[in-house]
Amino acid sequence: MTKRIPYWHVDAFADRIFTGNQAAVMLLDVWLDDSTLQAIGAENAFAETAFVVPASDGGKAYALRWFTPSIEVDLCGHATLAAGHVLLSLHPDREAVRFATRRSGVLEVRRLGSGYELALPAIPVGPGQWPEAVAAMGMRQRELWRSPKGYTLLLLADASEVERLAPDFPALAVLGNETFIATAPGIDTDIVSRVFVPGAGIDEDSVTGAAHAVLTPFWAARLGRERFSAFQASARGGLLDCRLDGARVWLGGGCVTVVEGGFGL
Repeated sequence: MTKRIPYWHVDAFADRIFTGNQAAVMLLDVWLDDSTLQAIGAENAFAETAFVVPASDGGKAYALRWFTPSIEVDLCGHATLAAGHVLLSLHPDREAVRFATRRSGVLEVRRLGSGYELALPAIPVGPGQWPEAVAAMGMRQRELWRSPKGYTLLLLADASEVERLAPDFPALAVLGNETFIATAPGIDTDIVSRVFVPGAGIDEDSVTGAAHAVLTPFWAARLGRERFSAFQASARGGLLDCRLDGARVWLGGGCVTVVEGGFGL
């Protein structure tokens, strides 16, 4: 071991340990080669590892990339929130932090009460048909919407139907690196969802910020208001406050640091 990389394990969109979505956050001086970043993502074995490098503007922004155990992804919300939590904890004098990403523009995390608010680009979807996806999700024909950015949304009747879903993960994985979102009106929250990404090595994601960048404009139009509450009904579960702000989505939630240490390389 010749290098020790600062490392945090964070539960994002969580107000206590063992809830929300787990992310690793690693602060680098400079970028490592892609094969090493991918190997670290596989070693961490979380849905996402966020790698952060100081940018060239004196620390006002950071470069950010995300790796699952299998691939690099274009956008990850919960690991961005986790990275913002780490940096704002290290710099208590700052109110916000900005991230320059390769494929999703500039993202922002800012303090909001005892938690945070995360800005992501709103992702619109349009009506579509994909019988193979509907069948692999274990459904009969449903209303389906798609985005060319790799998101498929299926509207179900109610929260209980979302909770009962039992997708065929190998069949979904064959369909490629697509994020499949099942959603319905909620019970204790305005909406409920579950999210599946087996093509990226994540059968079911715990709490998915990027999926709520799709869900927020979708449900804002149906609810007739720009702000609403959401619950992702995974085994760990997570609550989000969703707000549509023009071309951006703001997602509110907390973070809990579980482990802080160093990754030996």
